[in-house]
Amino acid sequence: MPETQDAAMWIEYAVIAGYLAFLIAIGVVFARFNRDVSDYFRNGCRGTWWLVGSSAFMQMFSAWTFTGAAGAAFESGWSVMMIFAANVLAFFLVFLFLGPWYRQLRAITAPEVIRMRFGPVTQQAYAWLQGALGVLYAAVWLWGLATFTAAVFDFTALSSALGWNEVQFVIVVTGLIVVVYSVAGGSWAVMATDFVQSLILIPLTLLVAFLCLREIGGVGGMFDEIQRQGLSERFQLINSADEFPLGKYGLAFAIATILYKTVAYSTLITAQKYFGVKDGAEARKAGLLACLLMAGGMFVWFIPPVVARLTMGDEVLAMDMSKPAEASYALIAVRLLPVGLTGLIVVAMLAATMSSMDSGLNRNAGVFIRDIEPLFRKLLKLPEATPRANLLMSRIVSIVLGVIIIGLALYFSGADGEGVFEAMLNIGALVALPMAIPMFLALFIRRVPGWAGLASVAAATVPSAIGFFAGKPLFQSWFAGGSLDPLLTESWSYQRQVFINVAVGVGAFVATIPFWKTAGARYRAHVDAFFTRMHTPVDFEKEVGQANDGNQLRVIGVFAMLIGGFVGLLMVIPGNDLAGRLSILFVAASVAGVGALLFFAGRRQLDVARGEPAQGQQRNDVPAATPIGESS
Repeated sequence: MPETQDAAMWIEYAVIAGYLAFLIAIGVVFARFNRDVSDYFRNGCRGTWWLVGSSAFMQMFSAWTFTGAAGAAFESGWSVMMIFAANVLAFFLVFLFLGPWYRQLRAITAPEVIRMRFGPVTQQAYAWLQGALGVLYAAVWLWGLATFTAAVFDFTALSSALGWNEVQFVIVVTGLIVVVYSVAGGSWAVMATDFVQSLILIPLTLLVAFLCLREIGGVGGMFDEIQRQGLSERFQLINSADEFPLGKYGLAFAIATILYKTVAYSTLITAQKYFGVKDGAEARKAGLLACLLMAGGMFVWFIPPVVARLTMGDEVLAMDMSKPAEASYALIAVRLLPVGLTGLIVVAMLAATMSSMDSGLNRNAGVFIRDIEPLFRKLLKLPEATPRANLLMSRIVSIVLGVIIIGLALYFSGADGEGVFEAMLNIGALVALPMAIPMFLALFIRRVPGWAGLASVAAATVPSAIGFFAGKPLFQSWFAGGSLDPLLTESWSYQRQVFINVAVGVGAFVATIPFWKTAGARYRAHVDAFFTRMHTPVDFEKEVGQANDGNQLRVIGVFAMLIGGFVGLLMVIPGNDLAGRLSILFVAASVAGVGALLFFAGRRQLDVARGEPAQGQQRNDVPAATPIGESS
């Protein structure tokens, strides 16, 4: 029996190792797509809608979905779906109008756009803040991934040999893999790996949800069991305000979540994902694809933790973890999946976090190269870097940022504190929302002075900081008994933080409108040029040149077929019954089937292109007549 268990364990390890090898190979292959920083950071504006849309979808969540959010579903049922419903709404806005606006800004990084809108001071402030926040989020995502995988696998032998614990082992190995393929292939590799990873994540999570429903007797059996165990009220989509501490999962919490997510994911900061798509129409399609994938996912991802609560709740709570509920998805997946697919579920979690980390790594490197490094060159009176030097520096910066992210994740793993779910909410409420508010309003309100964005951030940060420290011992000792006692010595709920931050941030931004008359003629011209640019459709043939859709389809199709074939080999593993082999076949056929469709579509496009004259070769992404004078 121990020998059989050891063999199964090494099979799972082989699955993970094979998957990581595929990711590195994708990075190496797509390295040849990069000729300059435009290619490296935004696909040279040749990204197809299905590539950008799947990457945007994958970037929107991480292993936190299957740890922190799964833990919330284990405790409260369907309430956590409100977070993902807000993501659906944000993507729908991209489909309606934001996607074309973003692409038509014709930029490489978000701070470049902020410079167009507000000027260089706000650009630099956001470049530094965005970089710091991006690194912080990536570290939290990586930490959440390590928490999940440590709950599934026994890495004791491998980690002990290196002098690490299991969580540290996962952080280092996963982080290094992301750095390798992101540095090698840039934005092309990031989007390609995101797409391939979505091909694995979607059928596998569908399979886990199906197996859970089969285990409990279908959808009807699940709801009958919820009622039998007296959890109907606790598992409502909207809970009563006193069901959970600080009104969590109540109506106010749901409204605050939708407000926060919609604003945070519909700003000039988050626009960067769509800079690399071919034109506005493709950006709309990308937003719609991401919207549909997120809408489907939120109904699938939380069935397993709910079923885990109903069928093995005591076993989950017995886990030796600070937040055992966060292991609920992992435990029920391990119990129900056949041999071979347990490793693949970890692959899916790797996919979820890697897609967020690699996008952040590439985006932050772009901010440094395009927005921060030129400032130092100007101050030191150094000549402008050559395109080749910029490309080399981009890779070096990506490596440095990757090492920092790994280091922070290791620090988080050794620090005592709240669970992953609360950490993500607190970070967002404290830092991200004050930054997002003016960058959302800037898309709609034209007549504000150049300092309006920073004024809004500064104003919203005050209540954000108060809400973060309220109720902690320091504030309790300072303000107890005073007139502000209830506001400063009692912990703020998440929804209170969001509502007050938004009210103060919006109020401060709107309050600057009367100062528009003090703005100079040059600044007003820049603002007018910004909105003209944002609403001017992209002429792809004139501004970019020839597309490479066929190459994208063919290369990614080949990798998808190879990965599907690799998964299909798991069917020959002894120890699985017919149902287990059919489960493996479902995942393998899904991945390989989509890959085959992509490959043959790509070959057909290339055949057609060979029989037609080449289109324009001009590679100038900004029309010559633009009044802004920004190089894109």
